Amino acid sequence: MRRDFLKLCGLVGLSLACPGGVSSLLRAATKEDPPYDGPYYVVFNASGGWDTTYLMDPKGINEINRLYKEGDILTKGRHKFAPTAKQIKAGMSNEDFYKEFGDELLVLNGLDYSVNNHSPGARYMATGKLDSMAYPTFAALVAACKGPACPLSFLTFGNYSATGNVVAMSRVPYLPSLQKIANADGIDGNQRSPYHDDFALSRIEQALRDENESRAMPAPSPSEGPALSPSKGPVRLPRQERSENMLYAAQVNSKALERITPYIPKGIPKGRLEQQAEIALASFKAGVCVSANLTIGQFDSHANNDADQMKLIPEFLAGIAYLVRRAEALKIREKLVVVVQSEMGRTPTYNNGNGKDHWSIGSIMFLGPGIRGNRVIGATDEKQFHVPLDPQSLACNKDTGIRVRPEHIHTTLRQFAGIADHPLSKKFPLGVLEKEKLQGLLG
Repeated sequence: MRRDFLKLCGLVGLSLACPGGVSSLLRAATKEDPPYDGPYYVVFNASGGWDTTYLMDPKGINEINRLYKEGDILTKGRHKFAPTAKQIKAGMSNEDFYKEFGDELLVLNGLDYSVNNHSPGARYMATGKLDSMAYPTFAALVAACKGPACPLSFLTFGNYSATGNVVAMSRVPYLPSLQKIANADGIDGNQRSPYHDDFALSRIEQALRDENESRAMPAPSPSEGPALSPSKGPVRLPRQERSENMLYAAQVNSKALERITPYIPKGIPKGRLEQQAEIALASFKAGVCVSANLTIGQFDSHANNDADQMKLIPEFLAGIAYLVRRAEALKIREKLVVVVQSEMGRTPTYNNGNGKDHWSIGSIMFLGPGIRGNRVIGATDEKQFHVPLDPQSLACNKDTGIRVRPEHIHTTLRQFAGIADHPLSKKFPLGVLEKEKLQGLLG
């Protein structure tokens, strides 16, 4: 049974590990940890590079857009956005998105990605560090700091997902996979077809607990018995030690993962992000997950930019709305922090294929508890170039402002999440000077 569970973990990319390895975790605990109770962090990725002028940074001038003019730009509170209701066939229009979430939404425009290539751009936006491949994404880092022992602490569905070896990366691509993991003691995840009767399973669990506890017993004197290690019972070969740790980890984590079962929906939603959202939300609600990296691709609209963006942006917004609404139904919305980003923008001019190429200036959005909404920080000018920002007042200042880059965003996110001074965060410094930290950006 446990062998099958570990095999399933391998198939879906689930790793039973934590900083210091499985054995360090198991030596520290002999019973299941309490459920993680939030906050929960979700990073949405528009992979490929979104056209921000068709969403939160509208222009309507200099032929930057072909679907609307400057006089068509709409407002909701402090937000300005492109009109899309008449241009889309499915998904969520900008009009509906801002009507529902504008009051709690924070937008930052004029973000300087610094690069025009997908791989370094995605890495930079995910980690806040451009010149290193060793840094963890924010989602991985916050999971490592707040819930490293959670079985699915950091969930990812694609895009750049490096962990910096501080937390396990978990991939659960489909809801049926989650069902199987949550019910590892059932044949194909079926609770009604268990591998063992309850009494047999209880005996197995007790035997594993006794064995694990015996390894934590203090060593006796030489006259009391065979050789023991200094702190955990009889000496074992490394392979045996690892096998026993993995077996016990499977037992502990499988019991924790059973809590997911009541929150797995009976039906599977059709949307790509909606399916990812259900997996993440069920894991959050069960207390086995801290963060999730959600993504859809194909935003790289080098040809037919307008048609592609008008298909993908509404799908993207619909996925965000779905997650927030479902979080409300599960009564965890007040604990849900959402970051919405892409690794680049699109050029202010069209190419010969009616597409737009890579542009190193873009935007990012936030919403959640503690984030003050109905605000727009930063800007781009009439040619879609970055406008420098004063980090103290958060007002645009072409003379003394700074170029806001991903490291400034990640420094703020670490502070907001309360992990800026955590040893793991200090292991991956971002190098932002105190005078350049964005004061009061999120709250």
